[in-house]
Amino acid sequence: MSLTAAIQSVSALVSSAKSSSFLGQGVGPETRFTSFSMPLLPSRKLSICKCVSAAPPTEQTAHKTKVARNANMAKLQAGYLFPEIARRRSAHISKYPDAKVISLGIGDTTEPIPEVITSAMALRAKELSTFEGYSGYGAEQGEKKLRAAIASTYYKDVGIEENDIFVSYLLFGANVKIAVQDPSYPAYVDSSVIMGQTGLYQKDVEKFGNIEYMRCTPDNGFFPDLSNVSETDVIYFCSPNNPTGSAASRDQLTKLVNFARANGSIIVYDSAYSMYISDDSPRSIFEIPGAKEVAIETSSFSKFAGFTGVRLGWTVVPKELVFSDGFPVARDFNRIVCTCFNGASNIAQAGGLACLSEEGLKLYGLQRVRRTERAVCVGALPGQELVDVFAEILEKTHLVTTPGSGFGPGGEGFVRVSAFGHRENVLEACRRLKQLYQ
Repeated sequence: MSLTAAIQSVSALVSSAKSSSFLGQGVGPETRFTSFSMPLLPSRKLSICKCVSAAPPTEQTAHKTKVARNANMAKLQAGYLFPEIARRRSAHISKYPDAKVISLGIGDTTEPIPEVITSAMALRAKELSTFEGYSGYGAEQGEKKLRAAIASTYYKDVGIEENDIFVSYLLFGANVKIAVQDPSYPAYVDSSVIMGQTGLYQKDVEKFGNIEYMRCTPDNGFFPDLSNVSETDVIYFCSPNNPTGSAASRDQLTKLVNFARANGSIIVYDSAYSMYISDDSPRSIFEIPGAKEVAIETSSFSKFAGFTGVRLGWTVVPKELVFSDGFPVARDFNRIVCTCFNGASNIAQAGGLACLSEEGLKLYGLQRVRRTERAVCVGALPGQELVDVFAEILEKTHLVTTPGSGFGPGGEGFVRVSAFGHRENVLEACRRLKQLYQ
């Protein structure tokens, strides 16, 4: 199960009782940027990329069922952001078939997976053709060896054990109020809308009702002012953040944990990009005292190991985390995965285990490459105000970016530029941007 699937489902477990960088105006050296994306370019107004919902059928069908459509789907204002970016890219390529289009929009990985990992997956697949190596359904929670390796690699100093880790996803119920960083990964909001956790979309403020949008700006170091956040049940928090790239400091995460404890909230902490942190910022929420009583953590092999096509992630649900009635969250989590999920692919899990082997960990100098690319990209971006950044960059430089407005109202006036690209393409993109805005 991928992290995206985890986040999109991370929303029918809790009752109502109680994871790229921005180049923003005024971003100073105290802002901690990571390598998975480039800062967003500021602009005066960005409304140039509105995702389009699927077109209605052009002719009446002969038969209709009596099943009502999920009314929450109608609340969604547009199609999902990233398929729309892909559509724009395809249209631009059709318009300019001879242009070398460089895509720095969606943030897909581009570097090959190391052979030690693909060999492990190939071997596991080959074993399935033998009586000795064949296996059918695996443990819904994930293979024991992989869970143990995740625990020892990422959580050995914070008291998280293999039984706290699920190579799977989590669900919350409809009667909860959520809070999200603004801007943030759009799946947090969209999945909450689909699950019925939000009110209607309010066009005048470009927000959904019953969602607390925690504004993160260059002025507040991309960390929300928690004194202005109302009481919520579930807080989605991604660090390093997608799309801003800002990694929360130890002091900031301590404030977040204390806020959740005081309000009886559960933090869903997305640490998918934590392996790119190069300073002393926490890589896990569980480095913060008291977090195991108020937080769930999701993570992924997608960006770390190039598994965007392989699809493998995990969720940490500490035994200390309980509902308002004292019932352990992990027990309901386990019940859901046993009912709805037959476990991640055993081939993908073999690859994940190889990633965490001694040889696999040594090979992951990919992070250092990404840091270099991100530093090169940031140095190339200007701080000018632009009227229509996304369209101008695409039309004049053949570079695909992502409008910041797709990440929430806090992203209005920015574009996100991903640094996940081949080094030569990133350098060429920097050259084109310099030429456009010099």
